[in-house]
Amino acid sequence: MTPRLTFAVADLHGRFDLLEAALAAIDTHADGADHTVVFLGDYVDRGPASGQIIERLRGGPPSGSTWICLKGNHEDMMLQASRDPSLMPWWLGNGGDHTLASYHHAGISLGDHLAWIDRLPRLHVDRHRVFVHAGVDPGLPLDGQNMKMLMWKRYPSGYAEGHGTYHVVHGHHPYEDGPRRFAGRTALDTLAWRTGRLVVAVFDDSIAGGPADFLEIKPIARTE
Repeated sequence: MTPRLTFAVADLHGRFDLLEAALAAIDTHADGADHTVVFLGDYVDRGPASGQIIERLRGGPPSGSTWICLKGNHEDMMLQASRDPSLMPWWLGNGGDHTLASYHHAGISLGDHLAWIDRLPRLHVDRHRVFVHAGVDPGLPLDGQNMKMLMWKRYPSGYAEGHGTYHVVHGHHPYEDGPRRFAGRTALDTLAWRTGRLVVAVFDDSIAGGPADFLEIKPIARTE
């Protein structure tokens, strides 16, 4: 029997071209089998097409694919700024200016997207792994985590633990030469918005631990 696979995609930050390329690569790798894709948050800010990414994710997956979209700290900043104008300079200074420009240029309604973002979960747990934007506190149960930490935590350099028997899969901490795989966690943020290099992790749902494979994503070449 072909194993069911889960794919993890981190920190797109407005790179709609990389999202399209990743979805194509995932579809090819899955080869028609049912699968799950977990998006680890930070869809918006810094890159040129944040609004288009949210619009695509809101549209949902094709048949045979299950999508789980988590909330990242940049979605959190976007929501906070939308509710408190005094926080707008904070968000704009962290790439929110590019996000607003993408909505203006694409003619996309921001309100519907904010409502969708507000409903996003911060954690996804399957049989063997915990998927999260930033990290988890290993000393707290998964149902008792600090909501802010899930989106903002930074692991110490070289920290190798997961959460109990669970392998933790996260973004948020960028490594241009990543991803970084440790015994108990895998860090997937490769600073793709700037490097143009996204790496998707592939997990066999029947096997514990880290990724079974990685898919290195480059933008799809366009022909006029």
